[in-house]
Amino acid sequence: MDELRPEDDRLAPEYRVVVAEDEERVLRHLVKSIHQAKMGFQVVGEAYTGKQALMLIEELKPEVVFTDIRMPVMDGLELLEYLYFHHPYVKAVIISGYAEFEYARRAMGYGVRDYLLKPIEKEALWKVLNELHLALEEEKRALQEKFSLSSHFYKPEEVVMLIKEYLKKHFHENISLSLVAQKFHYNSAYLSRLFAQYAGVNLSRYLLDLRINRAKYLLRNHPELSIKQVAMEVGYPEQSHFSRIFKKITGQNPAEYRESSK
Repeated sequence: MDELRPEDDRLAPEYRVVVAEDEERVLRHLVKSIHQAKMGFQVVGEAYTGKQALMLIEELKPEVVFTDIRMPVMDGLELLEYLYFHHPYVKAVIISGYAEFEYARRAMGYGVRDYLLKPIEKEALWKVLNELHLALEEEKRALQEKFSLSSHFYKPEEVVMLIKEYLKKHFHENISLSLVAQKFHYNSAYLSRLFAQYAGVNLSRYLLDLRINRAKYLLRNHPELSIKQVAMEVGYPEQSHFSRIFKKITGQNPAEYRESSK
């Protein structure tokens, strides 16, 4: 299956991979096979639960995640949902057994790149790795071309600074990664990765922190505002959605936070 590899079949590791799999034997086989493929990928983190994988993803910021669909503590579906909303640039690949195939298909709605059936065959893995490598390289070329063709050349850190300023002014509006990417004329996946690299946090989380911190200020200092009004002020038209997110981040719902801040 050497024809599946990129032209240089001994590419130096460039793209980081996190593997989440609760079966030791499958995990070891997958990690070994990824390294043996020599397609430019390096496994930088191994996890036995979705929760461990999540922590590794936040710390290591990989480009690719392989995850079993069934794991303890947090299963693969929950992990994929988190990636979809918080790390949309990460390319995810599902690992599943035949009995879990329908369950795995449900996860495809979270932007999953591909899936591998157990037992994992090297040929199937190499095919997936080859496609991942081509996609990542294409995104990289697109970003480099965007920078080189821009009449106003900005360094990556300058682009991130401009985005931060934009978010600070418009966080109360209906903003999404795709809208920001469109505003700044960049590919969504690469803009997300660029922001995470130079800001130290992904764009979605940065926007979330701006909104929650503003909400905290309003709840503490403006008792005349209702919870619904506070939600609207920070970009959440639905009070229930705002309250759910606020509690997830702070551990308290907005009313509890307001009361404890008195």
